[in-house]
Amino acid sequence: MTDPNNSREGHFGNSAGAPGSDAPSQPLAPPSYPPPLPPPPPPVVPTDADHALEIGRTHFPPVGSPNGPVSLFVHEFDIGYLIYAGYPPHDDPNSPPPSPGGSNIVISKADGEVTFLPNFPPEPAVELYHRLRQRPSTP
Repeated sequence: MTDPNNSREGHFGNSAGAPGSDAPSQPLAPPSYPPPLPPPPPPVVPTDADHALEIGRTHFPPVGSPNGPVSLFVHEFDIGYLIYAGYPPHDDPNSPPPSPGGSNIVISKADGEVTFLPNFPPEPAVELYHRLRQRPSTP
């Protein structure tokens, strides 16, 4: 007959998995998740063209920086402000620009929403913005 206090049958050690016991250790607790980020601030609705230009500067490299614009311009139209960059003229007017591409931005007069557009001249960019605003939004 076996001693019930000395039997290992059906016994897996203490529940804490103490060192020296035959039982496996308890799994480690998962790492805690970082706290959620605060929501972004609401867009700022520009009060005039100068204010829109100030907001727009945050979306372009600094004026005069290497490969950056030499100036920024604002084109006000019925529902927004188009902010676009000016670059220095080329030595050869028939050569393509050194870094084609880039983008313009439009800041909505209604809600301050910023929309990025291709680097089109002002009137085609405004026409594109009007077409984009007329599209039904998708959920």
